[in-house]
Amino acid sequence: ERIVNGIVKENPTFVMLIGMCPTLAVTTSAINGIGMGLSTTAVLMFSNMLISALRNIIPDRVRIPAFIVVVASLVTIVQLLIQGYVPALYSALGIYIPLIVVNILGRAEAYACKNPPLVSFFDGLGMGLGFTCSLTVIGMCRELLGAGSFFGIEIIPEQFHISILILAPGALLTLAMLSAIQNKLKLPCATNGDAPKSDLAC
Repeated sequence: ERIVNGIVKENPTFVMLIGMCPTLAVTTSAINGIGMGLSTTAVLMFSNMLISALRNIIPDRVRIPAFIVVVASLVTIVQLLIQGYVPALYSALGIYIPLIVVNILGRAEAYACKNPPLVSFFDGLGMGLGFTCSLTVIGMCRELLGAGSFFGIEIIPEQFHISILILAPGALLTLAMLSAIQNKLKLPCATNGDAPKSDLAC
């Protein structure tokens, strides 16, 4: 239930509209979207579980700093692993990897600190997979229409490329088009008022 919730009902990108900075910045290709999404998923799962396990030990007055330490430590581990083993992806994601801390902190405060570790782990998995799917879809659309390629394989001739979609404004245009399709199909969407108010506040 928590996995389906994260992918569909409370999708971080298309329903809750959080994590917009890396969403719009790194989705120039599907590979970048998958890399950023899976990095966030790994951190979300284990930070949710750790924060949930420590929720009764951490004093309330230092709750937020403690959450930041947990999340930032995991993000640093993921960043070093990507830098060491997938340097090309690290170069593409760059400064946006540390921004994972900001995106995850809200979820830790909204869910992990109020629920048991196992449920929080699966909530992190669901939210992470939802984020990964969103970034991958946006990246595929931008790469296919803007660069004429699909996972690096050129499909559309250069004269038919819509080059603006690879640039910064293209991210906003792609997100707007995908949100409009969601709206039209009556899928869970932020513009339909489906985003949980408590999470948006975080």
